Amino acid sequence: MKLSIIPLGGTGEIGKNLLVFEYGDSIIVIDGGVKFPDDELLGIDLVIPDITYLEKRKHKIQGIFITHGHEDHIGGLPFILPKLEAPVYGTKLTMGLVRAKLRERGGYPEDLLRVIDPGEPVKAKDFQVEAFRVTHSIPDAVGYGILTPLGRVIYTGDFKVDYTPIDGQEMDLGRLAAWGQEGVLALLCDSTNAERSGSTISEKVVGKTLMDAFSRAEGKIIMATFASNVHRIQQALEAAALLKRKVCVVGRSMEAVVATARELGYLHLPDPDMLIETSSVNDISPSRLLILTTGSQGEPLAALTRMATGSHRQVNVSAGDTVVISATPVPGNEKLIGRTINHLFQIGADVITKDMGLVHVSGHANQEEIKLIIRLTRPKFLIPHHGEVRHQMAFRKIGNLMGYDDKKIAITQIGTRVLLDTDKMECAERVESGSVFVDGLGIGDVGQIVLRDRQQLSQDGVVVVVAALSKGSPTTLVSGPDIISRGFTFMKEAEELVEGAKKVVAASIETQINKERWEWGVLRGSIHESLSQYLWDKTRRRPMILPVLLQF
Repeated sequence: MKLSIIPLGGTGEIGKNLLVFEYGDSIIVIDGGVKFPDDELLGIDLVIPDITYLEKRKHKIQGIFITHGHEDHIGGLPFILPKLEAPVYGTKLTMGLVRAKLRERGGYPEDLLRVIDPGEPVKAKDFQVEAFRVTHSIPDAVGYGILTPLGRVIYTGDFKVDYTPIDGQEMDLGRLAAWGQEGVLALLCDSTNAERSGSTISEKVVGKTLMDAFSRAEGKIIMATFASNVHRIQQALEAAALLKRKVCVVGRSMEAVVATARELGYLHLPDPDMLIETSSVNDISPSRLLILTTGSQGEPLAALTRMATGSHRQVNVSAGDTVVISATPVPGNEKLIGRTINHLFQIGADVITKDMGLVHVSGHANQEEIKLIIRLTRPKFLIPHHGEVRHQMAFRKIGNLMGYDDKKIAITQIGTRVLLDTDKMECAERVESGSVFVDGLGIGDVGQIVLRDRQQLSQDGVVVVVAALSKGSPTTLVSGPDIISRGFTFMKEAEELVEGAKKVVAASIETQINKERWEWGVLRGSIHESLSQYLWDKTRRRPMILPVLLQF
């Protein structure tokens, strides 16, 4: 019997991480994240993994193990867990964030949410799963050592090797080395920064940069970062306390994470009276105020974006304010961030980004850290994970340098089944997989056809044709055709085009209804085809055409 490793998300892409391990009648799942939509996914709120494969085998699932509390690892759980009804394991902060997220969507049985500590083995039928501590851009992050009947597989999760972590919780390199001594079948490793040479800078460096930037600021300071970056928030609080600034937390996700992290003891206030409510912002001198907010990715509805455009109800940016964007752009968000920064400069704010100073460092391992993990664990096989194809290929080059030929390094796609036995690894058939779109309350009801329609509407608009036909025989055109347009052209200024369109439609209708036998479907198709060709000839545009035919 062979071990199957199946990524249903998080490989060949950044986001919606979900990894499946299957052996016989046992399945364990790692993570259940989301990906945020790009510009082509019009109207879509979130993208989650397709879990059809797991739904059909949910009786085999022994547990869902979470590595850490970032959205791309837990954001899909409210949509995934109710369909699988499996126990969920994670560290204290991670499970605190999971609980808060599940409450937003109606909750989940408390007895299925289980807190574990690193080093605590969990028996899951044919698997024994043990978390080990890693350093990342959020506290309480872990990877997993998974003991299978064929040997141990190590999954690093998102990590970097930070020798001076903010919370003093170092990555457990000793555990990895011990497993390496025992023998490791395969290593699934974070490949996000595999193109970057050297080692990732410690998070502590950001604290010094923030202190320098804050001490130079004369007006209020607005700092935008990922809500889940608790270490970054802690350093900002400490700098604010030293400079005697009050702190206001703005943005729903930021408020939720700060509340959860404080409650669980992962975030500490240097001054117990330093936090103020948003309603009190205007009562504090700008030179004594720090705003911690969301919007580091330029999201249109995020707090920083609304501040920059003057549409936030309580906080606005003024000339002389200092805005620190302490994050790196997620691929695809560069334009949104650039637009927000331009707004801030127009106001007269001093904007500091990662390109202007060390106000952000990555939470992912560079090449030297990846080499260290490979050398410590000494696996038979390598599988790069959590990265786009270019990152996977860069990881393969690292593996090649360390003596692994291409046959021992699996480059996977979403749905790829990697089969492992004690001395061989191969990629087998792909399983049911892909993306499910969340739009409002709808989950999966928007597919490629609907998206294609939305794209067409966004590009060329819609033209509605309304005509009324008589009942009985012979059928005659008794009213219309009328032409209604939205997003195609301004009808009052296109009389000649509209009149020509009416004649084309009328001719198409007359041709069809004068036949001895005619059908409604054929008539609609004829109107669509003739009008589409006419509008293309006249405008070189193809709007969506909707024939509406009535009968009286």
